[in-house]
Amino acid sequence: MEHKKLKPNASPEAHTPEAENDGGSHPTPTQRRWLARGLGQPGGKLPLFDEHGQKVSERTVRSCIHSGWAEPWFSNPLKPDWLICKITSAGIDAVTRKK
Repeated sequence: MEHKKLKPNASPEAHTPEAENDGGSHPTPTQRRWLARGLGQPGGKLPLFDEHGQKVSERTVRSCIHSGWAEPWFSNPLKPDWLICKITSAGIDAVTRKK
């Protein structure tokens, strides 16, 4: 496994694909992939699982909510720990604008 050099006091976690957005106006590649999947869904529903059947990281979901790109939609009484979200207009703009 290759190790990246980190700045002093930087945590390795900050360099993972699932890392929370740094407050910038652009989603990370992981966030962008998740948000883009809501573009063609009724109501902008965002998936609970990725393309490989794995649960989407709660960190990805919460950081997108924090950035205003996603919002909680409704609660699932059968799975109350699952956060069901939809993409916001800011999320649509973040995904569709040119880099």
